[in-house]
Amino acid sequence: MFDAFVKKHDYLICVDSDGCVMDTMNCKHFRCFGPCMVDEWELDPWRQEILDRWNEINLFSMTRGINRFKGLAMALGEIHTRYKPIQGIEALKRWADTAPALSNDAVAKAAEEAPDADARMVFQKALSWSKAVNAAIVKLPEELKVPYRGAKEGLAAAHTFADVAMVSSANRDAVEEEWGKFGLLEHTDIVLAQDVGSKAACIARMLEFGYDARKVLMVGDAPGDCDAAEKNGVYYYPILVNHEQESWEEAVTTGFPKLRSGDYREYGAEKKREFLHNLGG
Repeated sequence: MFDAFVKKHDYLICVDSDGCVMDTMNCKHFRCFGPCMVDEWELDPWRQEILDRWNEINLFSMTRGINRFKGLAMALGEIHTRYKPIQGIEALKRWADTAPALSNDAVAKAAEEAPDADARMVFQKALSWSKAVNAAIVKLPEELKVPYRGAKEGLAAAHTFADVAMVSSANRDAVEEEWGKFGLLEHTDIVLAQDVGSKAACIARMLEFGYDARKVLMVGDAPGDCDAAEKNGVYYYPILVNHEQESWEEAVTTGFPKLRSGDYREYGAEKKREFLHNLGG
């Protein structure tokens, strides 16, 4: 993947997918992630309150966009305390906090290497849940899987002066299918999904191609995107929840020009304040 990439520009724009380019984040959590967790762990007696809390963790708070397994560990930890014992929960929480990669392959390996039956069970169930989520996402009605207005135009504008990398924690097959359907891959030079590593690790690897960090921008909608940018010393541009079209239009008219003129720092700091306020941070 990285071996096939060729640097063409001095600038690099990294872009998240769900909730940033694709208007799929809400429907995936409402219809797939939360319900599959309720079904996998037989939580139906508390379905609605658990689903509401899942959505709060993953969509409407400062943990928006958290890796699926981190979100699972957080939600199941609360469920263990409030509703029903979850066998192996401490093992899952430790793994989610410390594992270098959080993916289906990684959780399958954790199940194989589990030190006891409870840990093995929770990892096996986490893998079963994750696979069920992926299958449910594939079955979502096509009319629900569309880009935000302005996103394609934003990617096209970025691609006129920068290399563009999709940097997503989502399933590779799903995001490649979605981006391909709407012609978004035409404005993308490399796809870095869940199977490659964390967003911070992906940005770090891209920097090894020789980009000046002051000429690199991460575009995202969640605190994890901002953290990934800051860990690598690159700039961040937020796509604000419920203001996605306006955010993409401003990226084209203001954000990208400020990056190119070397005048992004103060503007980026103001955009971060706006971003945190929008999520209640």
